[in-house]
Amino acid sequence: MSNPYSLVFGKEPAQFISRSAQSASVTEAFLAEDPSFQLFMITGVRGSGKTVFMTEISKSIAKNKEWIVVELSPERDMLQALAAKLASVNIFAKIFQKAKINLSFFNIGLEVTGEAPVSDIEVALERMLKSLQKHGKKVLVTIDEAVNTQEMRIFASSFQILIRQDIPLFLLMTGLYENINDIQNEKSLTFLYRAPKIELMPLNIRAIADNYMKNIGVNEEIALKMAKMTKGYSFAFQVMGYFAWESKGLTQEVEKRCRQHLEDYVYEKIWMEISAGDKKTAYGIAMSPDGRIKGIRDFLGMDSNQFNPYRKRLIKKGIVDGRSHGIVEFTLPLFEEFIKDNYY
Repeated sequence: MSNPYSLVFGKEPAQFISRSAQSASVTEAFLAEDPSFQLFMITGVRGSGKTVFMTEISKSIAKNKEWIVVELSPERDMLQALAAKLASVNIFAKIFQKAKINLSFFNIGLEVTGEAPVSDIEVALERMLKSLQKHGKKVLVTIDEAVNTQEMRIFASSFQILIRQDIPLFLLMTGLYENINDIQNEKSLTFLYRAPKIELMPLNIRAIADNYMKNIGVNEEIALKMAKMTKGYSFAFQVMGYFAWESKGLTQEVEKRCRQHLEDYVYEKIWMEISAGDKKTAYGIAMSPDGRIKGIRDFLGMDSNQFNPYRKRLIKKGIVDGRSHGIVEFTLPLFEEFIKDNYY
């Protein structure tokens, strides 16, 4: 039997913990007879399981015959890519031909004899989507790791125009907090502020422990210890499971390899992306014995006005948990040790 856990980002692993309540809320909203929302944005820190979560939802929706799921890259011409992917499916191509939609102008290959080619991609998509709508079809577009590219801005603007016409077009996208926030701050895309945002919470510790007992064969005490060590962080769940499965249990070597893998593949990148002030604040949190904000401020020599903006930013990035009054702690396992080693 091959290792059921994965160290690869962006790929749905053989073993994963479903966030059933959160995924159900999105699925039910999209599948409703009169949907309240046609767009959801999924945010979370690196390795929090955004891609897996989106994949779980898209696969569930794709089981419905009236739904078409299309994945797009934010680095390409997304409008043309959507048209090309829809036209590449034979059954849909026939629908577009009957509707006399000539897409030869875009080199998509769908030509209708005697019909002038459509020269505006937004017009072409409007006609294509309305043709699919007449056949009872709905389209879900998924975008993984959305960033504020020109292609993303053009697509989002067109999406807004299309859904105003009651076209059953839906959008599900993932992104780091700062990237989603950057897109929302575009003056022409303020409608995105009204779109529901799902911030992925830690995985259920009991569910992780049960998974480890089943797949690795450790007893309940060891499984719970392993689960708690992950702090419910999705990538840590995979990393811990991967190395523990190879060693048939929890050892010091497994803990060492987990820490090194998390640091090399996630924490160094996160550390590079935060400001000097964020790093200083994170160091203060790492050095705190109890996470009490007053003690951290005293250690850093900051008053509330100086400390709070950094605290809020670290919370929004998904690095720090501030749900307990007067206390902060890291959401990422072993992150304190990483900061102590790397802050200077």
